[in-house]
Amino acid sequence: MARRALKLASLAAATSGIYLYGNKFLDPNDFGVVRVGRAVATTAVITYDYLTSLRSVPYGSEEYEFLKSQVHLRSAERLRELCCANRGTFIKVGQHLGALDYLLPEEYTRTLKVLHSQAPQSTRQEIEQVIREDLGKEVLLLVVKQIFPDFEFMWLVEEAKKNLPLELDFLNEGRNAEKVAHMLKNFDFLKVPRIYWELSTRRVLLMEFMEGGQVNDRAYMEKNGINVNEISRNLGKLYSEMIFVNGFVHCDPHPGNVLVKKCPASGKAHIILLDHGLYQVLSESFRMDYCRLWQALIKADMKRVQKYSRRLGAGDLYPLFACMLTARSWESVNRGIDRSPVSASEDVEIRSNAAAYLPQITQLLNNVPRQMLLLLKTNDLLRGIESALHTRASASSFLNMSRCCIRAVSTYQRNKSHSLYRRAQISFTEALSLWQINLYELFLWLKGSRLGNWVIVLLSRMHHSTY
Repeated sequence: MARRALKLASLAAATSGIYLYGNKFLDPNDFGVVRVGRAVATTAVITYDYLTSLRSVPYGSEEYEFLKSQVHLRSAERLRELCCANRGTFIKVGQHLGALDYLLPEEYTRTLKVLHSQAPQSTRQEIEQVIREDLGKEVLLLVVKQIFPDFEFMWLVEEAKKNLPLELDFLNEGRNAEKVAHMLKNFDFLKVPRIYWELSTRRVLLMEFMEGGQVNDRAYMEKNGINVNEISRNLGKLYSEMIFVNGFVHCDPHPGNVLVKKCPASGKAHIILLDHGLYQVLSESFRMDYCRLWQALIKADMKRVQKYSRRLGAGDLYPLFACMLTARSWESVNRGIDRSPVSASEDVEIRSNAAAYLPQITQLLNNVPRQMLLLLKTNDLLRGIESALHTRASASSFLNMSRCCIRAVSTYQRNKSHSLYRRAQISFTEALSLWQINLYELFLWLKGSRLGNWVIVLLSRMHHSTY
């Protein structure tokens, strides 16, 4: 009798389990240990694949390069499957990696790019379950850190805990959308979807439908007569204004969230900014230090680069910090990042160093202010877009950054000054600096245009005819 009762109880438990699973009340993904276990297993398989597939092949040979490409592709597909299975923050990380064209092998970025527009959807209950498990994740990460001392990603959990609830509040997203639209209203090329408040709640957000091609789709732009350089330049203007002048930054500009479209009526190209759930508000002191650091980087002023990098938490790792911010080699940073475009050899050096300095990179990310983490992510995504459009390291992007930094620092200094004379002096210096930038930009335009070349040839001939 007891055995029969046990069988019936077991059958009832199994039936209940199947019912709950089928009705999504019980899902293996509801357990953090399942997701972490899946991630560990995927990492182990990828590591084993690299070690065994390339072990007996001469390094640098054609066969080695072919096999390495195949392993890259298999590993990227495994990562994509992991992201789709674990969902939540794994999708976010996958989207970020898919945009790092300038840093990761092409097999990875091509495979992970599908997450920008074809990511699996999670229910609100699934996302809230992830938030509830954050404490469990912290314990797991502490255990992992004991096993692997170089593992320094506790900051990632802290940021996810802080940001996920904000991203789930759709009223907050609507307010962010309206705020950034008003803040950047002078940019007529920017379009932000209108919010229909009467039909929106914390769980439902109804907004204007807008469509276009992804901002990294060069073929779409060429097909629709959109100037790639203009789009890259305007995107840089938007983010320079957000970061340096306003300190209110859209921190998820992956290509699925930034669209481009040519207006049939005016013929102008518009940038459409979507997904306003995640913004970073920069403190005034942080924003000023960041402005001055970029001014020093553009001028190749190494003393000030060191000074402001240290103030932003980089410590003795300030050379690595400068390279991470600019995605340039230390040699290029010393020479001046606006002096020359990224070469193929420098590209290879950056990719190699990213892997070689991973422990130092994780240490640096653990030390810098939390405000910097989302800015670094934003920089990576924007640089990935520039790389896809082949517009990286253009002089115009640095000129726009310089303008915004000058305006931001001058406004800060005027607000802190109580002397009318000092305010006038600051305004004059600001106007002079902006005028110098405009003059230099005109020189670059003339240098690159036919008219400019003709003028240079004419002046050169006039110069030689005098001797």
